[in-house]
Amino acid sequence: MFSYTGGVVLVAALLHASWNAMLHGNRDRFLSMTWMSIAIASVATLAIGFAPLPAAAAWPYIVASGLVHIAYNASLVRSYRRGDLAQAYPVARGSSPVLVTLGAALFAHEAIGPLHGLGVAMVSGGIVSLALDGRHVSRDGVLAALTTGATIAVYTVIDGIGVRLSGGHAFAYTAWMFLFYWLMPLLFGAMRGFAALWTPLRAAPMAVASSLAGGIVSIAAYGIVIWALQSGAMGAVSALRETSVVFAVLIGRVILRETVSGKRWAACIVVAAGAVCLGI
Repeated sequence: MFSYTGGVVLVAALLHASWNAMLHGNRDRFLSMTWMSIAIASVATLAIGFAPLPAAAAWPYIVASGLVHIAYNASLVRSYRRGDLAQAYPVARGSSPVLVTLGAALFAHEAIGPLHGLGVAMVSGGIVSLALDGRHVSRDGVLAALTTGATIAVYTVIDGIGVRLSGGHAFAYTAWMFLFYWLMPLLFGAMRGFAALWTPLRAAPMAVASSLAGGIVSIAAYGIVIWALQSGAMGAVSALRETSVVFAVLIGRVILRETVSGKRWAACIVVAAGAVCLGI
């Protein structure tokens, strides 16, 4: 799988780490996620005009995935409130590949060989160890992150099955699924009022702009994953995507000059070795 598809999924991992950093960097993450969702839904609305309809068999999965993504957005915001990025992000992302592998075996009858199974375990274990290295672990924070990881696994399995039933229309499947992101501004308005959504356009335009940019990046990141799920094993694709955590560590060290302990470097090596196992 690795060659071309695996390389593209690694690009998606880098994009994914980037938009999560944008989200966590904004003070009001619910507001930021809502503006990201507006960008995603707007692009999807334009895209469906240029895409064929997915096959009828894919529509229940499109609807289910769209709704689960909204639950994921809410859970992600909650997990970032309960824990810092360095803990919440790795736990959420590290727990999902194993759950995806189990879900794919149960619902899609997808077998995974011993080497790929080892790769999934190494990626997940290495990522979770990054979160636990020398940090005080908040029970509420970990539970919130694990809930987020569960929603990631659910929508990944749904999309893995759904895109394979779409008649080869991964682009159209992705666009129609992302239309459900219009529910996020409705949810925000119901909870805080629509005035709280529009006021930052004048008061903090750069924060809104960064959120919109994060939304565009996230479209590319997950669109690539849905494309890869057409033919790649769900657990393997999920594990490669979650190497985004390693990219986050590297970005922090090279660009932000953050200190990285020897244990964290060792965890990164384990994740990289797991990715190699997935590519063999």
